[in-house]
Amino acid sequence: MKIFLTGGTGMVGRNISALAEQKGYQVYAPGRNELDLSSMSAVQNYLSELQPDIVIHCAGLVGGIQANIAAPYDFCFQNLQMGMSVIQAAYAAGIKKLINLGSSCMYPRFAENPLKEEQILTGELEPTNEGYAVAKVAVARLADYLSSQYGVEYKTYIPCNLYGYWDKFDPKKSHMIPAVIRKLDTAVRDGCETVDIWGDGLARREFMFAEDLAAFILFSLDKFSEVPSNINVGLGTDYSINEFYEAIAKAVRYEGRFVHDLSKPAGMKQKLVDISKQTQLGWSPKTSLEEGIRKTYEFYLKEVL
Repeated sequence: MKIFLTGGTGMVGRNISALAEQKGYQVYAPGRNELDLSSMSAVQNYLSELQPDIVIHCAGLVGGIQANIAAPYDFCFQNLQMGMSVIQAAYAAGIKKLINLGSSCMYPRFAENPLKEEQILTGELEPTNEGYAVAKVAVARLADYLSSQYGVEYKTYIPCNLYGYWDKFDPKKSHMIPAVIRKLDTAVRDGCETVDIWGDGLARREFMFAEDLAAFILFSLDKFSEVPSNINVGLGTDYSINEFYEAIAKAVRYEGRFVHDLSKPAGMKQKLVDISKQTQLGWSPKTSLEEGIRKTYEFYLKEVL
């Protein structure tokens, strides 16, 4: 199988490439210097020549709550531009199958948990990452419209929050788990007795090891016609922010105290995706939270420090 992959240098893309190559698939993941994803004509020309069996669109501007609050235009415009370009270019090049990577941010802020795919566009979005979410919803809808109108199979996979190998560990740009790994590891090294937690720590999140998402994507290729147009990919369980801090503290051997900064935003109270469609396909993730944090911390020590 020949796979065209966008975002090949990102966390999800690198995990997909690593597993796909182990399975003997051909993966083509041109970097920014080789292919400008914002140029629809450039992407179309590339795909017309390559003629991959499937396009997997993982590229995007991603970041944690601080980054999203600081740059909503960038997160909306860049993700929308790339998504529109890749989807239209793939269709124009005659590619029949495409996986678009969505986000649980697509769900309304007050939607009942666990979040079901049918709840998308049924309420207002979470303000702290609205720009990113708007782009993700729009691109998912474009893929759906194109499929229903022109008979292609363009589908959106909606993962829960992710972490793992090749993650970003900059606190200003990263998601919670890698940011906390770095923060607590630094606290251990500096001998800090206290570490702050944004909000009361009671908000709940579902984080899946990124290698498990890659495993699901490759698993789904063998039964692609059975995959619905939008499908959640996740654990089916969540943890409080406080519990994540405690698990990470154990992994990095931080023994100090946590102090809650109630002046800081905490985001949505809960984001737990419904995984019934994923389960019906016969797949479940294999990495526990403890194992995933341990592997991510080992990667941080080896590759980042």
